[in-house]
Amino acid sequence: MTTPSLDLELDLLKDAVSMALDYANKLGTTAAEVAISKQQGLSVSTRLKEVETVEFNKDGALGITLFRDGCKGSSSTSDLSPEAIKLAVKAADDIARFTSSDPNNGLAEAELMATEFPDLELYHPQDISAEQLTELAARSEEAALNVDSRITNSDGASANAHTGLKVYGNSHGFLNGFSSSRYSLSCVVIGESDGNMQRDYDYTISRNFNELLSAEEVGQKASEKTLGRLDSRKIATTELPVLLAPDIATGLMGHLVSAISGSSLYRKSSFLLDSIDTQIFPDWFSIEEQPHLKGALASAIYDSEGVATQDRSIIKDGVLSTYLLTSYSARKLGLKNTGHAGGIYNWTLSHTGQTFDELVKQMGTGVIVTEVMGQGVNAVTGDYSRGAAGFYVENGVILYPVEEFTIAGNLKDMFQNIVAVSSDRDLRSSIRTGGILLSDMKIAGN
Repeated sequence: MTTPSLDLELDLLKDAVSMALDYANKLGTTAAEVAISKQQGLSVSTRLKEVETVEFNKDGALGITLFRDGCKGSSSTSDLSPEAIKLAVKAADDIARFTSSDPNNGLAEAELMATEFPDLELYHPQDISAEQLTELAARSEEAALNVDSRITNSDGASANAHTGLKVYGNSHGFLNGFSSSRYSLSCVVIGESDGNMQRDYDYTISRNFNELLSAEEVGQKASEKTLGRLDSRKIATTELPVLLAPDIATGLMGHLVSAISGSSLYRKSSFLLDSIDTQIFPDWFSIEEQPHLKGALASAIYDSEGVATQDRSIIKDGVLSTYLLTSYSARKLGLKNTGHAGGIYNWTLSHTGQTFDELVKQMGTGVIVTEVMGQGVNAVTGDYSRGAAGFYVENGVILYPVEEFTIAGNLKDMFQNIVAVSSDRDLRSSIRTGGILLSDMKIAGN
């Protein structure tokens, strides 16, 4: 729900977009699109309950892209006065006159534009001060430091409150704007045992401030995760089942996002070229995209080109159902725009019914991976090799933490070798999944 002052600001931004589009039309351009974003935020970081930084930001800009017979020009301005907008439009047009023509340039098709704009409850204003954010961060640290004497230090806590406005319009006649909010709290602590030091963290994030986890819960979880890593051991080189913690499982699915994105496909830099209607996961596995979940972190009525978003199956019965295409990549590939300019929208993975703890028991002997590091992923071949840390499990029981090992495989095989997905999903990102159990991976250790 918007406030009168916010409605007024949205109207002013829409007027600026309309003005830019009118200028572009008078210049005789083929088409134009204009976007304005304005953000305002407050961030506070503490260390050992003392304030380290307080940052307030308020910024925004208008960006315009013009098309002239296949040629494209773009410019931006943070000054929204009529004269500055006119100069920005002229600059974009001057650039378009000197760029090479590309038949794939242009707006998304008019018939794909969103026409209905239900409230997705993305905006939850909260009157919050730097002092209140400081208190939150300090409370999380205090709770963390009180968990156990082995928690010897804090690496800091951070509390953030951000709101934003976005308006988009184009020469199809599309013009719409919306407001959003995002709040977060994180805490990082250091533990020590017999000279061995470890660090870990926890965080909470939501569009609604009142739905954040308590500062005490964030701090306590950060300490519990750190304590779990103390006295880590090395592991011998072997091949074992691997259970990815939910936040690591999210990263695994992020490689799928990249592989089926239009830009990777037309550049032929994806290991999933020509894979539509191909079985790439087990037949029980599915991914549903749900752009219209109320209050979710990755919800949107339309993408950054004004194309209406819609519920769709990304993976159905293990089969790849769609690529992720913008207007440009769709034309480049001779396919239909899927409304993914700007990213993905609330991917929800199917699960096999077990909790994460039940998957630990099901795994028997294997490794839980709670951290990965390094950039050892080849997008073209799918080869995967990353440093990792986690826990060694035997007979379904966690025995001890392990570190400084590498997990390796190929993403195609890893996708096919998914045995189970836990039902306790992590909802803190655009990919909503529980832990993922893989039948086996190569583990390089001592």
